[in-house]
Amino acid sequence: MTDFRSFRASAVVLRHADWGEADRLLTLYTRERGFARALAKGARKVTSRKAGHLEPFTHVTIQLAQGRDLLIVTQVETINAFLPLRDSLIKTGYASYVVELLLRFSYEGEGANPSVFSLLVQTLERLEAEEDAWLPVRYYEIRLLDAVGFRPHLFECANCGREILPEDQFFSFIAGGVICPRCGEGLPNLAGISLETLKYLRHFQRSSYKDASRANPGSEIRKEAETLMQGYFTYLLERELNSPGFIKRVKS
Repeated sequence: MTDFRSFRASAVVLRHADWGEADRLLTLYTRERGFARALAKGARKVTSRKAGHLEPFTHVTIQLAQGRDLLIVTQVETINAFLPLRDSLIKTGYASYVVELLLRFSYEGEGANPSVFSLLVQTLERLEAEEDAWLPVRYYEIRLLDAVGFRPHLFECANCGREILPEDQFFSFIAGGVICPRCGEGLPNLAGISLETLKYLRHFQRSSYKDASRANPGSEIRKEAETLMQGYFTYLLERELNSPGFIKRVKS
């Protein structure tokens, strides 16, 4: 018989917090069960062998047992510590943004979503390896929206359903996508989106990362895409994210 009180998982440590005198409360995203919280007993003791495996952004193999109120960490082994993400404040900022977005769209008991887990691990790998974070982050945003059910409409008008023509358009956070110029004349609270920015977002939505990585947009397109995505997330989550402000402070 399978023991459902104990299981092995592939997980990424999203956050941790002090718990009691010597323990650590972990926020995990696992391939097997999605979002989860677990207690690492004694992890703050100097003699703990678990502590080094449980830092934020670390990809681990972890054995978890069902305690009375929380999962308990019984064994853990590092697959990838992603050390460069903690050695650079800029990289820390972008990794924190990736984690914060996932946390905002996750909840306990939601169940496994292997595609989201793979996207998370792959994005951390890309942030670790690449100097320029713009592409890994934009690709992650578009793909995460797909996975959590908020795929933006980028090929047809989100209001009338007609195919989008090759010209500058509008974007509606409320409608969740592009609005054609004809519909846009009478609708409130729209953001502008240029033809070039729309092309890149479409490319990311339907391409592999290898194909998407050939994209090399200019600074204005980068800024417009980032601003648009931030606005959409703020609307969906009904609050601003914390990590973009941290990234701006570090850069300045």
